Amino acid sequence: MATVELTSANFDEVTGNDGIVLVDFWADWCGPCKRFAPVYERSSEKHQNIVFGKVDTEAQQELGAKFDIRSIPTIMAIRDGVIVFAQPGALPESALENLIEQVEALDMEDVRKQLAEHNH
Repeated sequence: MATVELTSANFDEVTGNDGIVLVDFWADWCGPCKRFAPVYERSSEKHQNIVFGKVDTEAQQELGAKFDIRSIPTIMAIRDGVIVFAQPGALPESALENLIEQVEALDMEDVRKQLAEHNH
């Protein structure tokens, strides 16, 4: 599956479903973003069960502001509608694969329990 362009119009719909969505916040003028793009694409080909989204922070400034994106590229992992990871910086391919393994291994019941405890 190729990457999906995420906009303020479709972001909540795409990321609110069950399953894993990775989001790459990027911009055309960003050198590290351009170097990371082929790594992200290759990973999207390997993991057909995961949605790989891209947010162009120039065109979608409100999304960048909503998630307080201060540095790009920023990678965000969302599972079952919950943000479980967000970090600026281009990841090497091995680190991206490791992140995917960790997100797949999460016990989402436990994550939700921890969130509920944290929010009280």
